Formats: sequence, C-alpha cells, structure tokens
Amino acid sequence: MKTLPKDFLTTQDFTPQQLLDIIHLGIRMKHNKKRYANSLKGKKLAMIFEKSSTRTRVSFEAGIYELGGIGFFLSSRDIQLGRGEPIADTARVLSRYVDGIMIRTFGHERVEELAKYATIPVINGLSDWLHPCQAMADFQTILEKKGYIRGIRFCYIGDGNNMAHALGLLASQLGAHFSIASPKNYEIDPRIKDMMTHNAQTSGSELLFTNNPKEAIQNADVVYTDVWTSMGQEEESQKRLKDFQGFQINEELVKYAKKDYLFMHCLPAHRGEEVTDSVIEGPNSVVWDEAENRLHIQKAIMYTLMRA
Repeated sequence: MKTLPKDFLTTQDFTPQQLLDIIHLGIRMKHNKKRYANSLKGKKLAMIFEKSSTRTRVSFEAGIYELGGIGFFLSSRDIQLGRGEPIADTARVLSRYVDGIMIRTFGHERVEELAKYATIPVINGLSDWLHPCQAMADFQTILEKKGYIRGIRFCYIGDGNNMAHALGLLASQLGAHFSIASPKNYEIDPRIKDMMTHNAQTSGSELLFTNNPKEAIQNADVVYTDVWTSMGQEEESQKRLKDFQGFQINEELVKYAKKDYLFMHCLPAHRGEEVTDSVIEGPNSVVWDEAENRLHIQKAIMYTLMRA
C-alpha cells in the first residue's frame, strides 16, 4: 500500500483507494458526528486566505471546531506574507505554532512551496490550477446520490479552469467517464489532459474533449458547470460572456442528459449566465447537498492528515 502523502495538494498524489477511503470517511463523519467529536482535540489549523471565500472559510473553520480543534483565519492583508515575507519563512514559522495549514491562493506554485518548507500537513483550499477539496466533496455527493462512482457519466460544460482540472483528474482516477465541452481557447491545460489520459489507462475511464456541449452531455448522469468569469478575470467578463454563448446549462441542453441526471455547481453561481434558475432550483439540482459536503470531506481530509 502506498504511503499516505503528508499534504493534500492534488488528488494525483493519492491512490484511488486512498481517495475512496477519504470519501467514505467523509460519509461516516456526516452521519456520526459524535464519534469523531474529539478526534482532533487540541489540534490547530492555520487558514491562509489570499482569495476571498464563503464556503472554504466557513467549512474549514466549522470542520476543525467539530473535530475538537481550533482554526485561525489568516488574511494575507493581516500577516507578513502579504507584506513580502517569503512563503518558505511563513511555512517554517507556522510549523512551530500549529498542526496543519490550509491555503486558498492564486498560483499553484505558492501551495507547493508552502508544502515544501512546512513540516506539517498543507491542504490546498484552492489555487488557480486546482480545487481538489471541492472535487472530493462533489464525488462524495455523487456516491451518496447514485450509489457508485466507477462507470458514472460525468459531464462538465464551461471554462477549462481549476474546477475542470480537479474534477477531470479525480474522475479519471476513480474510473468515472468524463466528458468536457469548452469554447475554443478555453480548453483545459494540456498537462492536465495528459494526466487524465494516463489515469484512464489504469482506471478504464472514457474521456471526451470537445467544443460541442450537446456532444458532451449525451446520456450524462452528472451535469456540472462553473462561472464563466472567475476571481481575477473580471476585466475579461464581457468577452467571456460573448465567447461562452451556447454553453449555458438550461432546460433545452439538459434534455440530452439522462432524465435522472444530477446538476452540480461549485458555487457561487451567476444565475442567468452559466446556468438558468430553472435548472439550479430544479428537481435534479443537488448543489446544496454538494456545498454541505465541503464540510464533511474536509473534516475527513484533516482527520486523515492531522490525526498523528
């Protein structure tokens, strides 16, 4: 059995079985809070935010509290990292004070450098390249709602961003069939595509990369989208609105999916842009259960990494 990694930076560092073990742990924690109430008693989590957040901050802070520990919210405006202190120095200092670090930041290299110099677990709460905690919550939701992951038909429509990267990697690791439709010039990073292709050779995932939403969504069990303009891309908003025409998840497009498809979105949603109100509020939408599962899966990740 592969040794468990020190950090949770990307699901690629973990074996499929290790990832499934964390997902099943998240489900157990969800239904038996008392059993794990003091499992991280006295543990301290530093939470570094260089990007604003609702779900990430509240779910991690509530999660460490529910496990008996305490979380410290550290805005880049309030700590020396925001005033030019090297990431390596921040990592070394925090390692002397706390038992784990969660960071939500921009460049993925910042997450990697923090983990390199920290002697305690580092969790990627989001980087511009990957959003692995969200992807894990999403696949926990799929397992709860559908009862299986291997062989599920997962369709992502929209920007080939950090969310698409994280979902594609995890799907291809766990044997889910993954199709993605993005406008031209907004496709996923070729490096991620190569990783997914390599994963699929072992897991049996079927992969489809296209610019045609109707092709991607055919017979989908899960339909997923994200905002067309992410944080830091606001100046591109008008161009993106134009380029993404035809990629909205609406009543017409979801007719090509299976009748019992799940609609998923990492939130926040720009209603009327990437998804219509009728879909996100419709009977196939599981976005609120999905959002709740951020709490449970992150508790499972913290428990797995910080319990020692």
